[in-house]
Amino acid sequence: MSNNIYISADHRGVGLKLYLIEMLNAAGHKVVNLGTDDPKTMVDFPEITKRVTDAMLNDPDGRGIVICGFGGGAQIAANRFRHIRATRCERPEQAREDRFHDDINVLALSSEEIDPEIAMLCVQEFLDAPFDAIERRIRRIKEIS
Repeated sequence: MSNNIYISADHRGVGLKLYLIEMLNAAGHKVVNLGTDDPKTMVDFPEITKRVTDAMLNDPDGRGIVICGFGGGAQIAANRFRHIRATRCERPEQAREDRFHDDINVLALSSEEIDPEIAMLCVQEFLDAPFDAIERRIRRIKEIS
């Protein structure tokens, strides 16, 4: 289990974010809510994504979850930072494989395209799956960083 889980959402993702925070807290995780908490206040996904990436800059063992309408924008924004490896996820096995193969540290979710229970299963796989730290995977991560 990672030390901190940083989570943020734009105005479209508030409901999913609050659900995930509730489930993660109930499971005993340390969750840091970086906003937004008001679905009526418009916030752009680059802003909420930067909140997570900035927090993770000084927490290399932390994990991030970013939520926007369709997830792709938040994924693109997160991957602009050298210390971030983000993937957009729709299925638990995808989160597990991306973590295992690519040591992802940020999960991007779509508030419009994923059922909250499936999203939680994706988050759980993201948090539980190990990274397969063999030489070729480490080499690839260094190449993209």
